[in-house]
Amino acid sequence: MSIELAIVVLYILVLFAISTYARKLASKGSQHYILAGRNLTTPLVAVSIAGLAIGGASTIGVSESAYKVGLSAGWYNAAWAAGAVLLGLLLAKKYRDLNFTTIPELFERYYDTKGRVICVIGQIIIQLATTSLQYVAGGAILASLLPDVFTIKAGMITSAVVFIGMTVLGGFWSGSLANILNVTLIYLGVTVGTVLIVLKQGGIAAISSNLPANGPWFEPFKGVGLMGVISWFVVMTTMAQTHQAVVQIVCAGKDSQTSRNGFLWGAVLMIPIGFLCALMGIAARAAHPDISPTMALPQIIMSLNPYIAGLVLASLWAADVSTATGLLMGSGTLFAQDIWKRFIQPDISDAAYTRLTRITVLLLGLLTLWGAMSISGVIQTLLIALSLTTAYTIVIVCTLFFPGLCRKNSAFYTTLAGIIVLILWQLVPAVRIFSHVIYLEWLVCVGTFLLVSFLDAQPIKTPATDLAR
Repeated sequence: MSIELAIVVLYILVLFAISTYARKLASKGSQHYILAGRNLTTPLVAVSIAGLAIGGASTIGVSESAYKVGLSAGWYNAAWAAGAVLLGLLLAKKYRDLNFTTIPELFERYYDTKGRVICVIGQIIIQLATTSLQYVAGGAILASLLPDVFTIKAGMITSAVVFIGMTVLGGFWSGSLANILNVTLIYLGVTVGTVLIVLKQGGIAAISSNLPANGPWFEPFKGVGLMGVISWFVVMTTMAQTHQAVVQIVCAGKDSQTSRNGFLWGAVLMIPIGFLCALMGIAARAAHPDISPTMALPQIIMSLNPYIAGLVLASLWAADVSTATGLLMGSGTLFAQDIWKRFIQPDISDAAYTRLTRITVLLLGLLTLWGAMSISGVIQTLLIALSLTTAYTIVIVCTLFFPGLCRKNSAFYTTLAGIIVLILWQLVPAVRIFSHVIYLEWLVCVGTFLLVSFLDAQPIKTPATDLAR
């Protein structure tokens, strides 16, 4: 067994040891399985949101993009951090005080049942798409860096076994506790790997001299383009406010102040990793200018000392582990809470509900593995899927801050409009009048929301746990 593979195997064993311990905590009841008993401390909230954010797109995806466009690829992680900051300052306290579990649940609390149904459909689509991408990235990492051991398919299956197994075992506690290890490993591996790769090539000046002339390599915005960076910020700040996996972390904090502070610290943790991974991508371009971006980074990593290479490999794969577990937990909660418990078995016992969520995580995990086999273009696919959160963000922000504009049918029709826009964008090229679907989503969803506000006379409900408290 090679040193690199041994390090990865050791990492997997530690993850399952953590999950076995987490299973004991999760066995205390369904709230402990799906929300860690709403007892996460500020550091656990911080590593949970940072771990969710720093996934395949934020590491491998950024490095491959930087191979082509330079340092500006690192702004992807900064955009994620901006979304976390906005949620921490704007919504974290309100979310935590409302004491809910899912965004669809909140839709029905203030709107109606059909609003909840269409919301859960869209949320599950988002969760499944983003989870599938983690399998793609995980398989690519293992296959690229250990080609003698893994094919891409075998790497994806191995990733799925770890992602699903951890989540089934310990639920939300698994992800939260494992992210202490994951985020530490990501920082250690990416930082050490980047520094040694740069030093091995003679420093930044030497790397720059080996890059194609007049390229945008160290330009802050030129490679991706200012409008491209702005699109990232629009997508990620929109997504972060209402993505189920993100909201679930907020709701798992022990109080509103804890959730707020955890998100702000988590944002701080996200930013450096993007630019470090971008720098690795630039160094890979300088060292291997004539091969594909997918193969350049593995080659430069595997040229390092085997122990360092194994550390970097484990850290890049840890990024996928930290993201996938949160996404799977969100998917399982959505189905169990908003479909099964709400419409099929309302009187389900707490023990049966926990068991149902575990089974759902397993089945949805297998479904996303199947879906992962047909996905390409990691960052592009992810950004398109996340654009669907536009409708949810508009509805939730107006519900929380401008309830006078909200009507009974606002949630349903705004979400329906968002889904239709995404379908048309994929199938009808003529509707692509903007550089990114997110702008069309905002235009159509805001227009739909305001139109419903004008035409519908029925106000939203005012639950006992009102927003004014």
